[in-house]
Amino acid sequence: MGQTQEARIPASIDETIALLEAHDYLAGRQLATVLFLALRMQRPLFLEGEAGVGKTEIAKTLARALGRQLIRLQCYEGLDVASAVYEWNYPAQMLDIRLLEAAGVRDRERLEADIFDVRHLIRRPVLQALGRDGAAAPVFLIDELDRTDEAFEAFLLEILSDFQVTIPELGTIKAAEPPIVIITTNRTREIHDALKRRCLYHWVDYPDARQELEIVRRKVPNCDERLSRQVVAYVQKLRTIDLFKSPGVAETIDWATALTELDRLALDPETVADTLGTLLKYQDDIARIQTGEGQRLLSEVKAELLAEG
Repeated sequence: MGQTQEARIPASIDETIALLEAHDYLAGRQLATVLFLALRMQRPLFLEGEAGVGKTEIAKTLARALGRQLIRLQCYEGLDVASAVYEWNYPAQMLDIRLLEAAGVRDRERLEADIFDVRHLIRRPVLQALGRDGAAAPVFLIDELDRTDEAFEAFLLEILSDFQVTIPELGTIKAAEPPIVIITTNRTREIHDALKRRCLYHWVDYPDARQELEIVRRKVPNCDERLSRQVVAYVQKLRTIDLFKSPGVAETIDWATALTELDRLALDPETVADTLGTLLKYQDDIARIQTGEGQRLLSEVKAELLAEG
């Protein structure tokens, strides 16, 4: 698959906004400012916020907009160095040992030098992000860091401070050009201050109604305009009540897409009840909306939109 042409780093906040908007990501000025500064200062950007507000999409959009490769490290509980940074190709190493021994090589140093050669190194996301060999530095997404443990956080400190990693058998590998690092967290636990100090920080909130409506228009262009307005207004109201998990922007887009596939032109109580599974992901939340509160919200939405004209 061909790589898009590399674009230059934006020269201003307004250029940053325009660059993202050209790839259908609508960034507020505060987000564009901190992103612009992260790019110019070559500092990691730490994005915190609820799940589904578009943190991961920022990294994806930036990679497309700049024509850079996106390297994603998806974090999870138990993530270790072998999965995140590198590991050795043991079958290939064992094969080399047998071939060398069959050839009569017994020198220990010669054996070690051969089996711990870079050709036996399996590069995981961290090492891929640091060692680009002349290519433009990638966008390195460390996604949902809060799912890992503090030991892995501590390991990242060297990488985020000096953009380098130490492999005992090979030495220190340092990036010729620092990657563009985006770190996301859903704040299921607090991240240590030592890591945050190495980054610029931004809290990514849910978009307001105007911004979310524009997102739906761009992402679901065949959605009826009246339906789009009702969907956004309904979702905005859902986020004001105490749900186990409020719908994110991704769910808004999914719901608008689903309703369009069903050829709906407006919301009605039956349609809302039948399609809540695209919007809400917990049964207790769905049951609460289906037991009357959803109809109340729909009535409020229609009355407010009618008043707006």
